[in-house]
Amino acid sequence: MSALRNLPGWARWCLYATIGMLVLDVVQGFDDTDLLTSEGASRAMLRWGLPILLAGLGGLFAERCGVVNIGLEGMMVLGTWFGAWGALEFGAWWGLLLGALGGALGGLLHALATVQFGVDHVISGVAINILGPGLARFLSSEIFNQKYKDVGGSITQSPRVPTVGRMTFPFLSGGDLFGWTTPDFLGWFTGKDWFLVSDITGFARGLTSNMSWVTVFTLALLPFCTWLLWRTRFGLRLRISGERPEAGEVQGVNIYLYKYIGVAISGALAGLGGAFIASGELSGVYKEGQTAGRGFIGLAALIFGNWRPSGIFAGAMLFGYPFALDLQDLEGKASHALMLVTAIALFAIMVWAIVRKNRTDAILAGVLAGLALLWYLLADTLPDWWAAILPYVIVLVVLIFFTKRLRPPAAAGRPYRKGGG
Repeated sequence: MSALRNLPGWARWCLYATIGMLVLDVVQGFDDTDLLTSEGASRAMLRWGLPILLAGLGGLFAERCGVVNIGLEGMMVLGTWFGAWGALEFGAWWGLLLGALGGALGGLLHALATVQFGVDHVISGVAINILGPGLARFLSSEIFNQKYKDVGGSITQSPRVPTVGRMTFPFLSGGDLFGWTTPDFLGWFTGKDWFLVSDITGFARGLTSNMSWVTVFTLALLPFCTWLLWRTRFGLRLRISGERPEAGEVQGVNIYLYKYIGVAISGALAGLGGAFIASGELSGVYKEGQTAGRGFIGLAALIFGNWRPSGIFAGAMLFGYPFALDLQDLEGKASHALMLVTAIALFAIMVWAIVRKNRTDAILAGVLAGLALLWYLLADTLPDWWAAILPYVIVLVVLIFFTKRLRPPAAAGRPYRKGGG
C-alpha cells in the first residue's frame, strides 16, 4: 500500500485504469459480449459524460471560492437556450460562446445574491434552477415560436442547430494531418485481437477518434484548471476565499472580487455544457428539459472527485458510462455483466475496509457485494432502470465508504462579511 501511495498520480491512475480494463475484459466473457470494452462504448461515454464534466468543473470553481452552487442545473438550461440561439444567428462557435455567457449571467446573479446580499446559497441556487427554465421558455415563445416557426421552432424547442465539427487524433487513431491520413496506431493493436491489449487500445481509440472540438477543448481544460488553481497566484487567492477568507482579507485579497470571478467561471462552464447538449454534437436542437438533471449529477461528480479536476473527470466518465452502455446494449447482456462488475467492486471495498480494520464498513460492503452477486446469478437480464440509477448508486457508495477521505473547502457555503468574518 505504501508503494502504491508513493507512485506519481498519473502512474496510479494508469494502474487503476489497467486493473479496471482487466476486470471488464474478464467479466464480459461470462455474458458473451464485448460491449464493456468496445470503442463505441468509450466514445459514447465521453460524449454523454462531457456535460457532466463541465458542470462538475463549474462546481469546482464555485466551491473553491466558498460558494455552494446548487444552481448549476439552471445555468446549464440557460446555456442550452443561448447556445442554440447563438448558433442559429451567428454560427456554431458563437453559439458555444453565447451559451457560456448565458451560464455566466446566471452565475453572476447567484454571486450577487450570495456574496453581496448574503442570501443562503441553497435558496439562491434553487431560485436559479427555477428562473433558468422559466426564462428559457419565455425567450422560446418570443423567438423560436415566432421567428423560426416555419423551420421547426416552437415554445419548447428550436430548429436544428449547426455543429462545430469533429476531429480524430493523428497517429493515435489515424486522423488527418495537413491532408495526409496518418497511421492508425491504436487501430493496429485493436485489430490484433490480443487479450487485454486490444481491449485497452480499442477503448482508447474511442476516446481519441471522431471527437467534437468541444471535447478536445474540455479535456485540455483539465490540466489547465489544475495548473490555474494550484500553481498560480490567482488560484491561491481563489482557494483562500473558500478556505480561510479572513486570512486572505488580512493579506489584502479582495475576497468579494474572487468570489464573483469564481462563481462567474462556474456559470460559464455549466453554460458551455448546456450549449454542448443543444449542439449538433449531442442532440442537435434546444429542447425544453433536455439537461435532464446533469447539473445535479455534476455536483455528484464534484463530491466523487474530492474537489479535484482529475477526480471530477473520473466521476463524470463513470456516470456517463452506464448511460452510454445502455444505448448500445440491445440484448441486455452488457448491463447484466455490469452487475458482476459492481459485485467485484464492492468485494474490493470490503477487502480495503478489512485492511484498514474498519469492521462496520467491511460488513456492509460484504453484504452489498453478496446481494449484487446473488442478483447477477439469479437474473438473466436487468431492468431498464438499473443503468439510469447506477451513477447515483456509485455516489452513495462513495459517500458511505469514503466520507472520511473527502475534504470540501472549509468555508464553502459559509456567509462572509468583510471585516467581520
